[in-house]
Amino acid sequence: MSNSSSITQFLLLAFADTRELQLLDFGLFLGIYLAALLGNGLIIAAIACDHRLHTPMYFFLLNLSLLDLGCISTTLPKSMANSLRDTRAISYLGCAAQVFLFVLFISAEYFLLTVMAYDRYIAICKPLHYGTLLGSRACVHMASAAWGSGFFYALLHTANTFSIALCQGNALDQFFCEIPQILKLACSDPDYLREVAVIVVSVFVDLWCFVFIVLSYVQIFRAVLRISSEQGRLKAFSTCLPHLAVVSLCLSTAIFAYLKPPSISSPSLSLLVAVLYSVLPPAVNPLIYSVRNQELKDAIRKVISQTHFKQR
Repeated sequence: MSNSSSITQFLLLAFADTRELQLLDFGLFLGIYLAALLGNGLIIAAIACDHRLHTPMYFFLLNLSLLDLGCISTTLPKSMANSLRDTRAISYLGCAAQVFLFVLFISAEYFLLTVMAYDRYIAICKPLHYGTLLGSRACVHMASAAWGSGFFYALLHTANTFSIALCQGNALDQFFCEIPQILKLACSDPDYLREVAVIVVSVFVDLWCFVFIVLSYVQIFRAVLRISSEQGRLKAFSTCLPHLAVVSLCLSTAIFAYLKPPSISSPSLSLLVAVLYSVLPPAVNPLIYSVRNQELKDAIRKVISQTHFKQR
């Protein structure tokens, strides 16, 4: 019986079996990755360079873009490189690093989305208290708490997962090192049950955050409905509803991936679910937060024009 100490590498799930389809998948995900890099990079540059955007809402949005970049850069580049080189291998240490970074970014992002819902609730429902409750120091503390919580989650899950004895081979049914797929390789021991318990507790914490987000948006929608301007209501709904939809999709698919029963073991389904919660949000968040935001669009245009002018 082998254990994790004898494993030097893991084999990731390939997107396709034939060489032609591997190259097609490489091109598709390269396009998605570059779009995510461009969208989030422009938001970061626009907020950092435009002093008019140095407000709590945009400060949190900048942090969200950083987390999105980290999340998608942890998983897609390695998968694309494997498709290009026609291999499935990832080293043991590389897999551990991928688990740590992915859990850090995805957990911190979810906590930050909770903070952002609170920010919008105070701004719309209690505008007179906004400056008091969300001063610069409070914003830094809340963002730091989101990053710190993500780091704690990542450290806990990574330490638990890679202390488990593995005796079911080294092939993972996923395009990156996902904890549930690693647990499938585990022998039945207390360490395995301990990590499962940590996952269940984490899911309950995430569900509590989701309830908080939903309740915040319910209060926001009630306040928005009292706005006399139809254009103002439409703008608020068109911004809030897609955000809430992406949060709901991300959480539901992540919970399904981590808590689905062993009887549901379709690699294709696991692949689709993983793409929905790990690849989709970083790619679409820049669109959701900028398409109806004239201030941000103007700042992005300014960054693009300045870059173009310098190149000339």
